[in-house]
Amino acid sequence: MRRLAPPGSILGRLCSPLAALVLLAGPALAQPLPAAPYLWRNAVIGGGGFVTGLISHPSQANLLYARTDVGGAYRWEESKRSWIPLTDWLGQDDGNLIGIESLAVDPAEPNRLYLAVGTYSAGPAAILRSTDQGRSFQRTDVPFRMGANEMGRFNGERLTVDPNQGQILFFGSRRDGLWRSADRGASWQKIESFPAVVSADSAADASSRPWANQAQQPIGIVSVVFDPAGGRPGSPTPTLFVAVSSPGTNLYRSTDAGLSWQPLPHQPLGLRPNHMLLSPDRVLYFTYGKEPGPNTMSDGAVWKLDLQANTWTDITPARPADADQPFGYGAISVDARHPQTLMTATFDHWHPIDEIYRSTNGGATWTPMVPNSRWDYSAAPYTRNLKPHWIGSLQINPLDSDRVCFVTGYGVWCCTNVTSADRGRPIDWVFLVQGLEETVPLALLSPATGAHLLSGIGDFDGFRHDDLSASAAEGSFSGPRFSNTEGLALAAGNPQIIARTGTGRDAAVHAAISTDGATNWAALASEPPGSAGAGAIALSANGRTIVWTPRRCAPYFTTDRGVTWTACAGLPTRARVVADPVEPTCFYALDEHAGQIMVSTNGGAGFRPTGFTVRAAEDWGRSPGLLLLATPGLKGDLWLASRRDGLSHSTNAGVSFTKSDSIRQAYSLGFGKPAPARDFPALYLAGQVADTKGLFRSDDLGESWVRINDDQHQYGYMGQVTGDPRVYGRVYFATGGRGIIYGDPASEKAILTSGLSPAEPGE
Repeated sequence: MRRLAPPGSILGRLCSPLAALVLLAGPALAQPLPAAPYLWRNAVIGGGGFVTGLISHPSQANLLYARTDVGGAYRWEESKRSWIPLTDWLGQDDGNLIGIESLAVDPAEPNRLYLAVGTYSAGPAAILRSTDQGRSFQRTDVPFRMGANEMGRFNGERLTVDPNQGQILFFGSRRDGLWRSADRGASWQKIESFPAVVSADSAADASSRPWANQAQQPIGIVSVVFDPAGGRPGSPTPTLFVAVSSPGTNLYRSTDAGLSWQPLPHQPLGLRPNHMLLSPDRVLYFTYGKEPGPNTMSDGAVWKLDLQANTWTDITPARPADADQPFGYGAISVDARHPQTLMTATFDHWHPIDEIYRSTNGGATWTPMVPNSRWDYSAAPYTRNLKPHWIGSLQINPLDSDRVCFVTGYGVWCCTNVTSADRGRPIDWVFLVQGLEETVPLALLSPATGAHLLSGIGDFDGFRHDDLSASAAEGSFSGPRFSNTEGLALAAGNPQIIARTGTGRDAAVHAAISTDGATNWAALASEPPGSAGAGAIALSANGRTIVWTPRRCAPYFTTDRGVTWTACAGLPTRARVVADPVEPTCFYALDEHAGQIMVSTNGGAGFRPTGFTVRAAEDWGRSPGLLLLATPGLKGDLWLASRRDGLSHSTNAGVSFTKSDSIRQAYSLGFGKPAPARDFPALYLAGQVADTKGLFRSDDLGESWVRINDDQHQYGYMGQVTGDPRVYGRVYFATGGRGIIYGDPASEKAILTSGLSPAEPGE
């Protein structure tokens, strides 16, 4: 560690600090870091994100895969009645690969699985290949771009395997045309003969802005389907079809294994295809939407093409004009054992709910399923108030006509008695998300009393986790409801007092306070002047002073829970404030824009520089490149985490800092219960120590570190990290789409102490 100090000192004018702790400087670690084995689990919420696709293997019973837009891929394990995550081995540098654009199975070889991965088209993309159902993968980086979290992300499938010759795969890209592999995805060649369906100008525009307007964002090729009937095993299948997201000519066929292409005659025009599938009796089915979805779909249809009779038929169950509201169609599935039986679903039919339709005569007539459905919410009680929506994929089990699953914007619903509907009887749906966690945590807090974990969650407000192994029995936070909870803080001297900030829903004030450990909440009386809601919040050690920095605003403080607000003098817009955990009148602030550490000794009324400066964050105003944290239980003890400059420690209220020589990057830092025979909190770091990136623990104030995650448990992105003040070794961290992960030391003693089972979910 090396000491960093400003010219001169104002220590005498600040909160009285602890005596400075001097750590010896040492060279960066040259040897591999020691590792501490851990057990990793999800803090269970259940679902929570858009499952964009389901694929069943046609010949192996109950072999089902799910893809998600930001949370990786899963395999259903029937013996465990749980989803098994398949992409947790992707690390921080491969964070863009955690979104799954498309997936494919080999019909002839059940062990083979292929994933097309790439969350945003501005980032890297790859094809992942597995010969053991996703337990391990080989990777091929590819030049074509993907957008698993962009418009049209439920369309598909873009990736497919030749049913007669498994070495051949085709992939239809969003912006870069049609591609073929002849070596099971190890290498790829572009099919130059396929029509140019995306202009270079629009592709370049959209790839630089992943959330561009739907009309400006090219979706490209959405589905590739082989017709195995015209081929023979061991040879390339000559006939295949490609669907393009365009209201103009959008369906193409090749009869020479992809060498040449012609548009299908008499095809429907005016809408975009989003799904295409071929039934065993050689009928092609299509669902359409006016827009690619999922945010908007104002019109749609369902059509079929009988390949033997060469006839098109409109089989749309219901039209927006008849329902007096806009919507389209997304998912469609055919019963492989009874090809005249099919199911489809509306898309963005918001009032009162999206509908699932079933036909037993090839679409000539349809029966709505929802009016005669019963729903089991026990796996995730928070879903009780949610409507099934964004039904972008639906699978009738190819070996069991009674079983069907469909996706929604927050998980997977499954039914095991769907044929009862054909006899006019009720059918039962279960929220099947055991092991599938796709929330995006925005804030985490582990109090010293009450529930061990509180969370702020994107789209679902937040949760009090009284039992880490089960979804909250009462659903998400009570009281004022937010769409996102972005800020959480507690009063260090009275951890039952907790504040949170959020966005959206119908809340008039976007901050709330609890005095009973997040069991009950009350909105603050008002927001600061010019508030844009959400943002960061801090509570004084005694809970009497609240400092709130709403989005795009300067910090304000209140001592009467929002009845009146006063600007914090000396702080600019977006300055982030933290409370001293011991002295109620003392607060600290980080001004990223100016690169200054600031301090207040009068309850947040005024701040002044400590004299210590840091390099201003390059990404100021977008994502925090710098974090300032206060050590629990210690006065004036601060840590500065930097993505560029590593980790620094101050014991004198920010007047000077000691920089770690071994830590090169610090994304987040958290504090937990001290190790046995020690009195300083255990430190948990997401970052890079020497040449190793990962999650680390230090029991000796950062003098030495052990890596506690491993290469199979990286989760693509590690956000906020916090330890547990009551359980030594336990750490929680946020991910970018795999929910909340927590870990405990994998020793028998630690398992018994924490009350956990030694069995791990996942593989």
